[in-house]
Amino acid sequence: MVRKVVLSMVATLVLGCASVFAQDQRVTGTVTDETGAPVIGATVSVEGTTRGAVTDIAGYYEINASADATLVFQYLGYKVESVAVAGRTTIDIALQPDSDVMEEVIVQAFGTAKKEAFTGSAATIKSDDLAKTQSSSVANALQGKVAGLQTTQGSGALGSEPTIRIRGIGSINAGNDPLWVVDGVPYEGDLNNLNMADIETMTVLKDAASNALYGARGANGVIMVTTKRAKAGDARVSFDAKWGVNMPARKLYDYTRDPGQYYEMHYAALKNYYMDSGQDAATAHNTVVNSMTAPNGVGSLGYNVYTVPAGQTLIGSNGKLNPNATLGRKFTHNGQEYTVQPDDWYDELYDPSFRQEYNINVAAASEKSNFFASFGYLNNKGITDGSDMYRWTARLRADYQAKKWLKIGGNMSYTNFNWNGASSNSEGSGDTADVFSAVADTAPIYPVFVRDGEGNIMKDQYGWNVYDSGDGSVWGLSRFSGSQSNPLQNIWLDESNSEGNAFSVQGFADFTIIPGLVLTLNGSVTIDETRSTSMRNPYYGQFVANKGVLSKSHGRSYNHNLQQLLNYNKSFGANEEHNIQVLLGHETYNLRSYSVGAAKSNIFSTDNLELDGAVVDMGNSSSSFGEYVNEGYFFRAMYEYDGRIFASASYRRDASSRFHPDHRWGNFWSVGAAWIINRENWFNAPIFNMLKLKASVGSQGNDAIGMYLYTDLYSVTNDGQGGVSVLFGRKGNPNITWETNTNINVGAEFGMWNDRLSGSVDFFYRLTSDMLFSVPVTPSLGYSSYYDNIGDMRNLGIEVVLNGDVIRTKNVVWSLNANLTWVDNRVLSLPDSRKDYTLNGHEGFINGSTGFIGEGLPMGYIYMIDYAGVNDKGESTWWMKEVNEETNESKWVQTAEYSEVSSDLDSRKEFGSSMAKVFGGFGTTLYAYGFDFSIAFDYQLGGKTIDGAYAGYMSSPTSATSGKNYHLDLLNAWTPENPNSDIPRFQFGDQYTTSTSSRFLISSDYLNISNINLGYTFPAKWWNNKIQNLRVYVACDNVWYWSKRKGLDPRGTGNANYSPIRTISGGVTLTF
Repeated sequence: MVRKVVLSMVATLVLGCASVFAQDQRVTGTVTDETGAPVIGATVSVEGTTRGAVTDIAGYYEINASADATLVFQYLGYKVESVAVAGRTTIDIALQPDSDVMEEVIVQAFGTAKKEAFTGSAATIKSDDLAKTQSSSVANALQGKVAGLQTTQGSGALGSEPTIRIRGIGSINAGNDPLWVVDGVPYEGDLNNLNMADIETMTVLKDAASNALYGARGANGVIMVTTKRAKAGDARVSFDAKWGVNMPARKLYDYTRDPGQYYEMHYAALKNYYMDSGQDAATAHNTVVNSMTAPNGVGSLGYNVYTVPAGQTLIGSNGKLNPNATLGRKFTHNGQEYTVQPDDWYDELYDPSFRQEYNINVAAASEKSNFFASFGYLNNKGITDGSDMYRWTARLRADYQAKKWLKIGGNMSYTNFNWNGASSNSEGSGDTADVFSAVADTAPIYPVFVRDGEGNIMKDQYGWNVYDSGDGSVWGLSRFSGSQSNPLQNIWLDESNSEGNAFSVQGFADFTIIPGLVLTLNGSVTIDETRSTSMRNPYYGQFVANKGVLSKSHGRSYNHNLQQLLNYNKSFGANEEHNIQVLLGHETYNLRSYSVGAAKSNIFSTDNLELDGAVVDMGNSSSSFGEYVNEGYFFRAMYEYDGRIFASASYRRDASSRFHPDHRWGNFWSVGAAWIINRENWFNAPIFNMLKLKASVGSQGNDAIGMYLYTDLYSVTNDGQGGVSVLFGRKGNPNITWETNTNINVGAEFGMWNDRLSGSVDFFYRLTSDMLFSVPVTPSLGYSSYYDNIGDMRNLGIEVVLNGDVIRTKNVVWSLNANLTWVDNRVLSLPDSRKDYTLNGHEGFINGSTGFIGEGLPMGYIYMIDYAGVNDKGESTWWMKEVNEETNESKWVQTAEYSEVSSDLDSRKEFGSSMAKVFGGFGTTLYAYGFDFSIAFDYQLGGKTIDGAYAGYMSSPTSATSGKNYHLDLLNAWTPENPNSDIPRFQFGDQYTTSTSSRFLISSDYLNISNINLGYTFPAKWWNNKIQNLRVYVACDNVWYWSKRKGLDPRGTGNANYSPIRTISGGVTLTF
């Protein structure tokens, strides 16, 4: 009996389970568009549940659903489709475009707006594009991606951030950087602390209608960062891992790399010098070969790295290297045998390194809640000794519909970072210490290491390699750059470290007072803390006498932001064709910064890098505190009529603590309108699925002028007798006020043939008024200048964006994209006190040895001495303006006297602007049968730059510079046998050959391949619905660039800076 009961229960349980499982079945299929092309990333969900799936690169999906369930298919820009399963296991569907309802939204100040209703100018980069960039800084992902936005990179070092300009330069003396806003909160921290994998979109706001609500901080544009939230459906876990190799991306100038060739060139320069001094060729030859590599002598290099048979010379009378010379020379110094041979300094500085990054996130959403959590780790080794970057990040974002009338949420992030940086000036200043300059300039005859008689690198008492300091202290050999320092040794032994934490917490609550009226309270707190250590080693180099120097600093910033927003949204009319949205708000922002620093010398042990481990106080301890407060009241109204006509208006009254209390408040505003013309009944151009005209005008403020310019500053110092002395530091001006930007934007957006071709065209006019200037005064007043708001400048330009699908089929999608920006900058007015020179009717002032800032001319206007070529003696000549005092007539004459032409400002000539006229980017993406390929370019055209590095390589040697490297172009220098060359004679001591002139002015045009990405996404059906997405890929950043001269990088990274990094990585993305 018991056996029957047990069997009965088992049977019932089995049948019940079978019945339950029978209720669900696997449904598969493909989602395509109206042309049959796969729709990638479409959402497929089971109606009435949280169950969902996303289509893969082939449009394929798998989902479990009961036989009587309904599947809902959704994709942005297409109509939502609901399909009954009706027992089927395969459901294919073609989505239809929704030309009447454009649901795409764009992030704007204090909220979002439907893209169709947006009257301003903005551009959005989505997470898929961001994921292609292998950079620690989110700012680098913008390069070439956004019309109107230009980036320049001063250094390629890990953690370095590019300079960003949106629609030109907005100020001469105030800040030009855009405002960063992360999840609605102004962000003042390090952009490297943001994990790219956490970002859903980055939106660049460019005009008044977009950013006027940011008032005092919106003048230079706003970059909105929105972090990820969960999408509807089942919980998803995503994991991404990438491993790669970093290597230098800089192209090298064509300088000498062969030691024999270098000796030949240096020999020629010295021989020309002695012959010009009156010696005949034979005497000059003997003089040079006897002194060129001697420890002392005119132009001596100090080193001979060749072995030459007895009785023979290194260089023959024909100026060529002795064919019997062999590289490497043994000699004895103080009883020790050594071998001197050259090393490749560039190869010793730069080495390929390993990069690895891991990111995992968990996301889930239901009707009432949304949850997203992520964790990331980056281990990025630099391409030089002493440079690397480690970063841990975590983020938790959640919201919950607690009541019908209450929604609450929060967003927390944490970053722990640790950077080691090889300084571009790792010890002291000048060529004796700067490792990047030294490597770029050092001739190929010099060793990095000291070698014994067998050619082995010698070891010191610590077991370390012995570096050649070039000062004669080790083996009696000295070079021009000897200063008890080898920069390559410095970056190995010295330390420059920054480590710290960044923590941010945000919270919000939405209260629905009545339908359509919502009160939002937002609050955030951000704390950034950085602890920095700089150690100059006590063993070798310039600080041996100090027994090392240790510097410590600690910085902390704290900011909080509070927002109170009241939103009202109401539709009305017979068919609810009218809609209004009104925002009233108040915001306060407070930033406090603290820092403290001190230094000691006489380090006991480099294993203990705390100040207690050093003895001698260097007397330069300091601390500081700064506070910035901003408060604003604002209003925005948006109106929509029948999905065709849109209007917006905004106003903000802002106060900034950077001004005197009497001048802290400013008023900023915007109005805009848009018209979707293709929705008019009379419009008869079916090729347009969207045609929108728009215009806006408004003003924003710029308070990025620094702290406390409105008040006098004094410094406290020692009076020399143990007492305190107060010294006047800077004259303040209580009347300083905002720099104001007035922006006009007129444009059009279009989509054709169901968005097979889409894009936009914008014309912008940006006027900066009340620019901040330093006004000089009579020194007898006790100060030399003060700041005042005097000056105007404008930028006008055109932006063009095009996107097109060349092929759009079921298995192949090929897309092209391009953006172009043309900008024209002009200074409109300057203070009278600065207008001390007139250039062709333009009043202004001389800006250094190469520039002029004048009314009616662009910033970066080049006004400099014009190179006139070579005279019949091989000397450099320049054009000089000669004026007849009797007739006042002038003419241009050639002169070889640089001192004469350099002292005459009227002898300079105009060469246009250094600013690029046109810049942008373009690229292509191809999806085919699971494979994806993309390539991205950026470029600039129309500007000029002075190639200082090239000028250095073209210099004739002097007593102070012997041993610097030479460019191979000097092989074509003027000689009596080569009289038609425009390169001056190559002669020792000729210090004016590379004087500042148009000779080294060159186009700053460039074309850069910024990124290549190749991947393959495996079909989801391979994994039986257990894995939603699996993609493997390879990627390369900083692939290749072209410029007017090999070695020149107009993007901003000079020859004496850390090289840009090329990263080649492989990775895998997994979602389940």
